[in-house]
Amino acid sequence: MKKVLVFAIHPDDETLGCGGTLLKHKEAGDEIHWLIGTEVSVEDGFKENVVSKREEEIEKVNELYNFDSINRLGLPTMKIDKYDTSYLVNKISKIFNQIKPDTVYLPFKSDVHSDHRCFFNAAFSCTKSFRYPFIKRVYMMETLSETEFAPSTKEDSFSPNVFIDISNFIDKKIHIMKVFESEIGDHPFPRSERNIKALATYRGASSNCNYAESFMLLKEIR
Repeated sequence: MKKVLVFAIHPDDETLGCGGTLLKHKEAGDEIHWLIGTEVSVEDGFKENVVSKREEEIEKVNELYNFDSINRLGLPTMKIDKYDTSYLVNKISKIFNQIKPDTVYLPFKSDVHSDHRCFFNAAFSCTKSFRYPFIKRVYMMETLSETEFAPSTKEDSFSPNVFIDISNFIDKKIHIMKVFESEIGDHPFPRSERNIKALATYRGASSNCNYAESFMLLKEIR
């Protein structure tokens, strides 16, 4: 049995990036843990109904995945670049040491959103094998509306080398994504049902299956 942790910088990143893979892990009897980096609040200018709606969405999504734990850093969305990396490392390290995952899914290092990039740098610092010997696999995931807008340079391009067949889970992935009503829209909006399925179709065609999610493997210790 694996112990899996997905680091969703914003709620919905886990579903966009590896929703089908998480469902596949769960079906296989693995533990799955959800780490949410940011949140919306009235103090940061969000309306009360928006904040309460997001809490309802998180609760519903938690039920649909049947996560073994939800862990929330509680930092304000779109403001992570204001924090020192050492501060972020300390908060993430506590969660990693508490859960002791062997498999970690992180955002892509060059995602266009600064929250994603800042959190990646801090989280990857928490995968050193001599400090976190329980971590055996580290992946970067592909998040629609963030990863595809990274700079088109060799060092910033998402080049997947791991493909997971999610053909049996694509419908539930899209069903879960629809829970985040304010985050999904009509095509050509990047986070549309059509585009989610199109990306999964394309990654599936690259790996000889109907639908797939793709990842970049950063580390594997056997």
